[in-house]
Amino acid sequence: MDIRRVELHDFRNYAKAEIELSPGVNVLVGENGQGKTNALEAMLLIAVGKSHRAHRDRDLIRWEQDRARILLEASTRYGDRRLTLELGPEGRRAFANGVQVGRMTEFVGQVQVVLFAPEDLDLVKGSPRVRRRFLDTELGQMEPLYLHHLSLYNRALLQRNRWLKTAPLSPDDDVLATFDRQIAFHGAHVIHRRLRFLARLRAYAARIYSDIASGREEFALAYRSSVSGVEEGMSVEEMADTVQRALEKNRAQDLRFGTTSAGPHRDDILLFLDGREVHTAASQGQQRTIALSLRLAEIDFMHEELGEYPVLLLDDVLSELDDLRQRNLVLGMSRKVQTVITTTSLNRLGQELDDFRLFRVCSGIIAEERV
Repeated sequence: MDIRRVELHDFRNYAKAEIELSPGVNVLVGENGQGKTNALEAMLLIAVGKSHRAHRDRDLIRWEQDRARILLEASTRYGDRRLTLELGPEGRRAFANGVQVGRMTEFVGQVQVVLFAPEDLDLVKGSPRVRRRFLDTELGQMEPLYLHHLSLYNRALLQRNRWLKTAPLSPDDDVLATFDRQIAFHGAHVIHRRLRFLARLRAYAARIYSDIASGREEFALAYRSSVSGVEEGMSVEEMADTVQRALEKNRAQDLRFGTTSAGPHRDDILLFLDGREVHTAASQGQQRTIALSLRLAEIDFMHEELGEYPVLLLDDVLSELDDLRQRNLVLGMSRKVQTVITTTSLNRLGQELDDFRLFRVCSGIIAEERV
């Protein structure tokens, strides 16, 4: 998979910009605050439907403008893609090859990217919400059906929580039972797909971590469900029954606190080094190695799952990888997949790369330079 061209209109600090990418390595160089990360953010937004930095579309639109537009052209094993995403006061409009797409869940996943950014350390030391977002983002790129079930789960969860907060002293159990059936059905599909994804990602990440750390520690991960009784190997139907029972068991507690206490919205990924949880046992360097291992594992997993590599986006991270083994691993991966790298300085990077296309970014203007 290759992204051939990206066009930005009133996106972040870009009034209008266009970049034509090489199928190999592409380097965006410039001082901080010039728009390098914004360009990667636009590619990520087209791929996964979310920004890694902004929660509101308004924050993605250029100052004093009402709308923004991103156009991305890509070549995939299934044919060429021309994807457009428009952001405005009325919401989003998405187009695939000129045809408007009704739902973002149908738009997401037509191109796949893996972003490695300084914020990735939060995958290790951040809250469970960060790790759930990691699962939802990566699975959403590969499985449109996952996004479908996640969207319907979140809708039912919101309705249930609203009802719990306003429930009368003698609540109607039939109302809760209706919400519980929806949450159990869609929640079981979400958990089932997460477990399957992690079971395969686990092997890739453990191998990559071992390569980086020269086998000094053993890295492992596990899924922790807030639903008692959920186990790997269960069918979706068995999981739905288990979630249903948990909701019924916790009903009195949920009514008391006005929120749903069990379900995939409260689950987490547990990370271990030599059997001990990373939160209490890992150094800063080990945490960074774990984050890197997870991102690189995504690339191999997507290749196996989809039959082609995703595009690798490296947002000013190579300067943080002081360990020669880590840099070599990342740069080695960049020789297998199309890669877009941002950096403030080309000095050392220019010597390490065999062949690349160079772009200078300054005040929202992207200009190609001869290497």
